[in-house]
Amino acid sequence: MLLITLKIGLNLLKKYTINFDLPERKKIQIKFIIIHYTGMKSETLAIKRLSNPKSKVSAHYFIKNNGKILNLVPDSYIAWHAGKSLWKSYNSMNKHSIGIEISNPGHNNNYKNFSSNQISSLSKLIKFLIKKYKIKKTNILGHSDISPKRKKDPGEKFPWKILFKKGFINWHKLKDKKIKIYRGLKLTLIEEEIFLKNLYKFGYCKIKNENLSKNKIYLTKAFQRRFRQGLVNGKIDKECLLISKSLIKTNNYA
Repeated sequence: MLLITLKIGLNLLKKYTINFDLPERKKIQIKFIIIHYTGMKSETLAIKRLSNPKSKVSAHYFIKNNGKILNLVPDSYIAWHAGKSLWKSYNSMNKHSIGIEISNPGHNNNYKNFSSNQISSLSKLIKFLIKKYKIKKTNILGHSDISPKRKKDPGEKFPWKILFKKGFINWHKLKDKKIKIYRGLKLTLIEEEIFLKNLYKFGYCKIKNENLSKNKIYLTKAFQRRFRQGLVNGKIDKECLLISKSLIKTNNYA
């Protein structure tokens, strides 16, 4: 293992696995950062799984509970973290992304808040990656954004607002307390369609071989886990619609 200290004051412990695809990719191919949680009871078991060739999973970076970062796969190689995934016109996110796994037991194992040390290290790492690969604000995503049917991570306890306040991602301009009064208010079918169109503009994609009703639920839950974390129920209400409109208007999505 090799300890590397970057100029941004971030310590990376290089502990390379063989869980990646050849050949090396070009720097210009890296356009996204995908954030995950491990979803395992034990941090040690999570690291073992990400390092075991038989598991067929890996990530470029692993952030431990204490904030220390392991670099498991070199950035120039394709790690196995995204699986079946879609975002905008991209249908193979592994090829175009850096995968970051954060130690957290996840929804099936007493899901908990991420530690301040983890988020501090993540912020430094994201800042470094944005500068190195010129990654856009719109291209920092959660696993559930790109695989809404299969995945829930990093989940509704992940502090996306902190990344927004640091200038890493886009957000809406609405105040939580003011728009909460619209929570649960039903929409017309036309308004629901407007909401879904806004999600497609943002980057979410229709799930292949899935009916409209289930598509709505999966996509809405993914949206809520990121932008309306107080209630994740898969139901499109007026609060969700207003947030989606503000996102599109504020950030000039086509």
